[in-house]
Amino acid sequence: MTDTSTPSPPRDTAEPAAAKGRFGDRMFLGLSKGAALAILAILAGVAIFLTAEGLPGITASPDEVKSGKTFLAFVLPLVFGTLWSATLALVIAVPLAVAVALFVTYYVPRRFGQTLGYVIDLLAAVPSVVFGLWGMRVLAGKLVGPYEWLEAHLGFLPFFGGPASATGRTILTAAIVLAVMILPIITAIAREVFRQTPVLLEEAALALGATRWEMIRTVVLPHGRSGMIGGAMLGLGRALGETMAVAMVLSASGVITFNLISSTNPSTIPANIALQFNEASGLTVNALIASGLVLFLITFAVNVGARAVVNRRKEFSGANA
Repeated sequence: MTDTSTPSPPRDTAEPAAAKGRFGDRMFLGLSKGAALAILAILAGVAIFLTAEGLPGITASPDEVKSGKTFLAFVLPLVFGTLWSATLALVIAVPLAVAVALFVTYYVPRRFGQTLGYVIDLLAAVPSVVFGLWGMRVLAGKLVGPYEWLEAHLGFLPFFGGPASATGRTILTAAIVLAVMILPIITAIAREVFRQTPVLLEEAALALGATRWEMIRTVVLPHGRSGMIGGAMLGLGRALGETMAVAMVLSASGVITFNLISSTNPSTIPANIALQFNEASGLTVNALIASGLVLFLITFAVNVGARAVVNRRKEFSGANA
C-alpha cells in the first residue's frame, strides 16, 4: 500500500526559524521591560534627590533663607500663581482647541484640514524663549488698552479691579502666552479622538435628520469627552511646568491675588526658581529645590489624573467600535 501522506519538513529547517522568532520576542520583551524600569528608576531618582535636597529648606528657619519667611509662607503664593496661571490658560485654550479640532475634522476638505493641522502642530516646536519674547515685546504692549477698558467698565469685578498695568505684563498676559503654547497638544489629541468616532454612529445621526452640528453635539462630543479631558489635563501639565516664557512675560510680586490686569501679580514656581537660583546660596537653594519638589508632586498628580480619565472609558474608543 502506497503512503500518500505529505512528508513533514526536516527538523533542521523548521526548528531554527521558530527558535529565532522566540529569541526575537524575548529580546523585545527584555528591552521593553528595561525601558519601563529605567523610566521608573529615573522618576524615583528625581523624587529622592528633590526630597533629600529640599528637606533642609523645608525645615529652615526664616532667618536662614533669603525670603525671610517660613517655607509654607514662601511656597503658598507660588503654588497659587502656578495653578492660577495654568487654569487661566486652560480656560482660554480648551474651547479654542476643541473648536479648531472640529473645524479641521468636519468642516473643511480633508487635504486642507491636514495642512492646517500640521501648521498648528508646528507651534509645539517653537522654543519657549520665542514665545516669551513675543509675549513681552509684542503682546503685552497691545493689551494695555484693553486692560484699561476692562478696568473702566468692569472694575467692580475683583478680576479687573485694577489699577491696570502700564506695561501689560500681567498674569492674564502670561496665561494667554501659555494658552498658545498648550494649544497644539490639546488640538492634536482632540483631533485624534474625534476621528475615532464610529462612522456608523455619525451616519445614523445624519440619516435621522440631524444637522452636522447636531450630529457633532449628540455623537462626536459625548464620544470624545474622555479624550478631551485627557488632552486638557496633559496641557495643564505642560502649563504648570513652563519656565522661561512666564519668567520673561510676568512682572511678579509674590502675592496672592485674583486681579488679572494689575502690575501686582503672583509668581509661579518654575519662573521663581529660574529667576532666583543663580543668586541663591545656602539654605535658600534648598528652599528653591523644595519648591521644585512641590511642583513635581503637582505635575505628577495631574498626569496620573489624565491617564486615569483616558483609561476610564477606553472601551468606548473608535478602535473598539
